[in-house]
Amino acid sequence: MSPSTWQETVKKTALGIRRRVFEHTLQHQGGYLSQACSSADFLATLYVHSLNLGPSIASPIPKSFAGPPSPQNPHSFTGAGYHGQQNPIWDRFFISPAHYALVIYAALVETGRMAVEGLNLFNQDGSSVEMIGAEHSPGMEVTSGSLGQCLSQAAGVAWARLAKKEVGRIWVLLSDGELQEGQTWEALSVIRHYNLNNLVIIIDMNGQQCDGTIDSVLSLGNISAKLSAFGGHVIEVDGHDTQAIHQASLLKPNKGCLIILAHTNPCQGMSYLERRRPRLHYVRFQSKAEAEELAAAIRQELY
Repeated sequence: MSPSTWQETVKKTALGIRRRVFEHTLQHQGGYLSQACSSADFLATLYVHSLNLGPSIASPIPKSFAGPPSPQNPHSFTGAGYHGQQNPIWDRFFISPAHYALVIYAALVETGRMAVEGLNLFNQDGSSVEMIGAEHSPGMEVTSGSLGQCLSQAAGVAWARLAKKEVGRIWVLLSDGELQEGQTWEALSVIRHYNLNNLVIIIDMNGQQCDGTIDSVLSLGNISAKLSAFGGHVIEVDGHDTQAIHQASLLKPNKGCLIILAHTNPCQGMSYLERRRPRLHYVRFQSKAEAEELAAAIRQELY
């Protein structure tokens, strides 16, 4: 795929992700909007061009929840099939911030990995298409708990892949708020110790978390220096620059994991959200007028 072709496809995919998330949120009177604004461009880049994924092997319309995994439950499943079969040559993509679930579902729809009808099952009783994704949700491999746990799980898979000499890389999406979690740094210590250079971490540096801005809750300081001190090979990019994101993804360090700090704007593509700063984590409409304002903004800015 030529540069102009893939970048145009990425642009259309990112716009489609934002449209689906905003329209869905409008229909359901609230949702995680800033996450779509900040991550749509780099997620579209990954799904369209950078990730080496096989075709989806999952049901286009997601199955109902079949119960938690256990030796006594042969019917349980994960959402990993939407990222293709687990093949030694293909990448695996772990989603740590489970509240990005709707954004991931929209990305799966836009890239033909899930049917649009699957979004109608969102947050329905008995559905696997959960608002806060779990291991059975489309695109999810694990339940990341109260954040900070997924990187440890992915590191274990990366270690196993190196031990088996498998060439596919392990990718992990983190939110910047997870850099406040102690387990994240414990995982980075393990990644350094075992030199898991087949692991790529991309962090959405949108500066937002549920209680306000990152800096107002617990500032991260010089996060690039900290991550480098823990053995990461850090590249900082504009998270809305598709070429920069892809170029960063091509690097395969000899030592340490690759960490892409994607600096993003939580209102990218939707200036309507600017009036809601600094409380952007979850948008809930307080009145019919607010919903009508968003509907007008969607028509004006996303079409």
